[in-house]
Amino acid sequence: MTSTESAHLSPDASGSHTTDATSTVEPDVLVVGAGLAGIGMAVALLREGRHNFVVLEKADRVGGTWRENTYPGCACDVASVMYSYSFAPNPNWTQMYAEQPEILDYIDAVAREYSLDAFIEFGSEVVSYEFDEQTDRWRVETRAGKVYRPRIVVAAHGALHNPLKPSFDGEADFGGAIFHSAQWNHEVSLEGKRVAVVGTGSSAAQFIPRIAEQAEHVDVFQRTANWVLPKADRKLGATERWLFARVPLLHSVYRNIAYWTHEVPVLAFMNPRLVRLLRFAARRHLAKQVPDRELRTRLTPDYEIGCKRILLSNDYYPALCRDNVELVARGVADLTSTGVVTDDGAEYAADVVILGTGFSTDNRCADEHIVGRDGTSIQQAWRDGMEAYLGLAVTGFPNLFMIMGPNSGGGAQSILFVIETQIGYITRCLDLMDGQGATRMEVRGETQREFNAWLHRRLARSVWNSGGCNSWFLDESGHNRQSWPGTGTGYWRRLRKPDPAAFVFSAGSMTGR
Repeated sequence: MTSTESAHLSPDASGSHTTDATSTVEPDVLVVGAGLAGIGMAVALLREGRHNFVVLEKADRVGGTWRENTYPGCACDVASVMYSYSFAPNPNWTQMYAEQPEILDYIDAVAREYSLDAFIEFGSEVVSYEFDEQTDRWRVETRAGKVYRPRIVVAAHGALHNPLKPSFDGEADFGGAIFHSAQWNHEVSLEGKRVAVVGTGSSAAQFIPRIAEQAEHVDVFQRTANWVLPKADRKLGATERWLFARVPLLHSVYRNIAYWTHEVPVLAFMNPRLVRLLRFAARRHLAKQVPDRELRTRLTPDYEIGCKRILLSNDYYPALCRDNVELVARGVADLTSTGVVTDDGAEYAADVVILGTGFSTDNRCADEHIVGRDGTSIQQAWRDGMEAYLGLAVTGFPNLFMIMGPNSGGGAQSILFVIETQIGYITRCLDLMDGQGATRMEVRGETQREFNAWLHRRLARSVWNSGGCNSWFLDESGHNRQSWPGTGTGYWRRLRKPDPAAFVFSAGSMTGR
């Protein structure tokens, strides 16, 4: 074993081991990604007494999306007390909705508390996954050529990590800077510049108010208006933080209030007749913050609230009312050397173009080399659209679990609650395998089909599928491949205990367990 490999084992670990003197490592579990999902999975393994694992991270530090997204104003739209692990409550949040630097510091702190650096391989981007049916192990290779042969793979690389960048014919001719919000170029000063913002989603709603204070002029290009609700944000004072640290019960009360506050909107999403209450609140928020009737008209969506992601903001509408900001209710068709051209042929001068165009979500594994049983690729398995069992397991891909896989996204609930629910399910599946002496665990094809038939019947009655809009929840066929058809509580109940009858178990080689 090389010194690099041995660093990933605690002193009492039974041990991942090399199969030769070069670079092949055989951990029991391989976790891909060191964002909130990967860090949570690693901690869960340690808490379960499982030390024989490795975490692969393509970057040079933990953090996932909170490491990558550094745009001005980047913040969470879930209350901070809910946007933390249940096993690592943070009493030190400085505001009700934490911003990116504070969240990244929290993730770093959790990784340090559990000494996870000993288990993480930084700078390790996975380029290939292939299941070996002779040994019931995966062969996972990194871009650097290092090979791992884990018994279990947990894909924790997130659903929103590939920036969606529209292609413009004149992009090469544009004389200024152009970048995506998820790849913010901090070397580009916006002082005194004319800035064109393409897109008005959740990221844009956060950075537009900040850049409007710097730029000479900002043109915001909006294809589709968004529903916006007020954000119950405020500073958390020193007294509150002191009480949180010394009276854990108080922190727990805040967390429970936040949890149920995020659950309530989902009931409306699943029953369009109840959604009128949300619509009323959003229209009232718009009327209070935008006095100009013509601008208000352009900002009023023509689809049902909840069909697309609802924005939470107190400063987005006021930013659009500034004298140096113009909302252009048209899409961008092309770029020129000096600016942008809209769908109707109008030209707008720009020194900087910022793409607030979101992420690619249709098939998050479209470009990944993942080959399962019988040589089936993930592209073949998902040729008709992404599909999994409980958002976690895919038939044809034994011993592979996905965190935040297809249809596990919460409608309004904290993604960390969903992540922890899935992590608990995965650890119980590992216990099932160990209890049965199994080296292979695969969801049954009929189980996955029945589950997805039920899921899409439920979704067909929800606002996500019947709200009259195109959103990133839907794929090209119009099927919702992102949302769980119910509350976070319902998802937690469904995942409390794995059903052994839903899986096929088999025992082959037990080498390296």
